[in-house]
Amino acid sequence: MVYRRPTVLTAGLAVATLLAAGAAAPADAARDAAEAWRRAHETRILEEFTSFLALPDVATRQADIEANASRLEEMLHARGFVTRRLSAGPGTPPTVFAEMKVPGARRTVLYYAHYDGQPIGQAGWLSPPFQPTMRTGPLKDDPETIADWRAAATPINPDWRIYARAAGDDKASIEALLTAMDALKAAGRKPSVNVKLFYEGEEEQGSPHLAQIVSDNRDLLAADLIIMGDGPMHQSGRQQVNFGSRGVLGLTLTVYGALRPLHDGHYGSWAPSPAADIARLLAGLREPDGTIDIAGIYDDVRPPTLSDKAALAALPPVEGDLARSLGIAAPITSARLDDSYFRPTLNIRAIHVGDTGPNAANALATQAVASLDFRLTPDERPERVRSLFDAELARRGWFVTDHAPDLPTRLAHAHIVRVDWDPGASRAVKTDMDAPAARAAVLAIERVEGGPILKVPMVGASSGIALLVTALNAPMAGVSIANYDDNQHAENENLRIGNLWDGIAVYTGLLGDLNW
Repeated sequence: MVYRRPTVLTAGLAVATLLAAGAAAPADAARDAAEAWRRAHETRILEEFTSFLALPDVATRQADIEANASRLEEMLHARGFVTRRLSAGPGTPPTVFAEMKVPGARRTVLYYAHYDGQPIGQAGWLSPPFQPTMRTGPLKDDPETIADWRAAATPINPDWRIYARAAGDDKASIEALLTAMDALKAAGRKPSVNVKLFYEGEEEQGSPHLAQIVSDNRDLLAADLIIMGDGPMHQSGRQQVNFGSRGVLGLTLTVYGALRPLHDGHYGSWAPSPAADIARLLAGLREPDGTIDIAGIYDDVRPPTLSDKAALAALPPVEGDLARSLGIAAPITSARLDDSYFRPTLNIRAIHVGDTGPNAANALATQAVASLDFRLTPDERPERVRSLFDAELARRGWFVTDHAPDLPTRLAHAHIVRVDWDPGASRAVKTDMDAPAARAAVLAIERVEGGPILKVPMVGASSGIALLVTALNAPMAGVSIANYDDNQHAENENLRIGNLWDGIAVYTGLLGDLNW
């Protein structure tokens, strides 16, 4: 059977999980095809993957995205796909669309992933982010660097990891699907469904043009099911399928003080301090347990259904081991991790004011800036959250504006806050886990896995997938393959090799054995 090495579960729970799934799994044609191809071509697969990772793909750099789109088209053409680029106009990041029609197929499935990556300016990269580096394991284990992994004997150790930006988020699922196509072809098989691929090039910017792209191409994108290949696996190390994701809404707050910096000895007890003011503002918006103190914010929150509660209860407990691995004394709430995704979150991304260390100055700053984001649950609308937030600030005595205040405004209001909302807000999305297409996706993966997988009603992250699901009126299934500790969005992002191998098998099942 395909079995992932648990990364959080204790040894006892891991053994119980293995036994529950069965010591021996029945033969599965998709799994056998994937494993036969992978074992014979491990180095070739990794060479294509690392070459793809070596292409800089910072989402905000148009030249990066164009170069990645060209490489992606080459990879797709080699598998027999017909491709075209979709965009919102000149100068906007392209989505690479590909299609393969299969004679006799009754269903069409749209497979989504994104090929753009997060910025790379985080401190602490141990190797250049676009110079894929193989190491013997996670950084916590002080791994060795493998200078020439191509010369290593096969099979390659599945616990080795490739360190590079976008290794886990999101190029891994792209490589897994394309390799799955190779495996099916080598086995003399065709996909069981018509295949459409939607590879987005601006997801890490918040998908600001996705709505227009989808609206302009709704007929082209029409599908009976959407498979989303984004995000990490469950913290237990077991394969999961999720059926929804939270929405996201970001903003920047600016609080103002005097027109020029002031000596804090002379003025510290007299003039307003933007640093103290923004700290007071932020502290008032969120309780220690994460509860959001904004009037009306929970009015539209949809509670989990009975099916959701049953699925959540069936998930293995990971909170204790996860807290220890992260060095956290205790979570801020008694709720289980996956249960918490059914409530909105207010996160303080950053606070900027003054300086520290040798550049610290004994002065009152002229302004303080904070970056925040909301994670939204189904039925919460970004526009309503914006309205509730502005009203809450006004209720607390702040004068709210969307531009820098002029002198008359400064003289008229003691507490001024500028609110700039990020573009590209998205709503949450959630599919019925019992929909026939959703059940078919689960069964296809379970046949590959040789036993039950985890069904997660909704994950905490956000994606533009909500636009696709809503516009196409199609159910979705989120299929994550990256290791949960892949450091996505951070320095030293990585992918465990065994997760890529398992992902190839999963996508072979989702391409060659998906029927309903």
